[in-house]
Amino acid sequence: MKLSLLALATLTATLAGPARGAGLPAATAVHVEPSAQSAVATYLKAGEVPRPAPAATAPAGWMAVELPGPFEVYVENKDLTKSLDVRPGAALRQAPKADAPVLVTAGNIEKATITGIRGRWTQLSLERPLVGFIQTSASTPVPASARPETLAAAPAPAPVIPGVYGIATAGQAVAMVNLGDGGSSYLPRQYAGRFVSTRRPFAPRRPYDYALLDDSGQRFAYLDVSRVLQTEQVEKYVDLPVNAYGTARPGPDGREIILTVETLQLR
Repeated sequence: MKLSLLALATLTATLAGPARGAGLPAATAVHVEPSAQSAVATYLKAGEVPRPAPAATAPAGWMAVELPGPFEVYVENKDLTKSLDVRPGAALRQAPKADAPVLVTAGNIEKATITGIRGRWTQLSLERPLVGFIQTSASTPVPASARPETLAAAPAPAPVIPGVYGIATAGQAVAMVNLGDGGSSYLPRQYAGRFVSTRRPFAPRRPYDYALLDDSGQRFAYLDVSRVLQTEQVEKYVDLPVNAYGTARPGPDGREIILTVETLQLR
């Protein structure tokens, strides 16, 4: 039986690349599209066995692979709904910049967690697997400055006390609100952080008098303490680590998170 030229070319390209079940001969770039000019999602290490993506198709010279994640991505705050879900069709980028490469476009339901606020951008840990593409005819060298284990994949979360949000290692923003829970972001949760006052002499008054900082020293949320019992002296918690139990919601402009506190407790 004669092979067509197209089939022969495909077979040749496949044989030239990594065999199914065989480890890669060198560190290999995984692109978001089957094109060497497209953004690089991550790098697979030498000796790593690519996981084929059976539901995806790839042109000759390329192989569709599945990347398990999680992935660190950024979305503009305007692309979050009032329940802190990612709007379908929103661009999830690799950096908090409008010209940063798009790793993936958000689907109807995204399993993601807020890990930080960067001005008008929200940092997310995207949990679902993604499909990438590697060249089968040749491995793309890894730049000297690149580290395969640190590209695209989100950092492993620090140990967290069950049911408590806001605890992390120093200098690291942490997972706080689940975005893919069908709107249950409005259910009360416990958040951990440092209770601070936003009032400053001779400075304009902030929307709320108190805020919660994460372990990196960044403001995670303004605190609405109007529901805290009148007998509770909230000032005694200033500059101390606390557990704040309440409901988080986006602010009016979508750039801030407001936490309506029901109870406060020293950590």
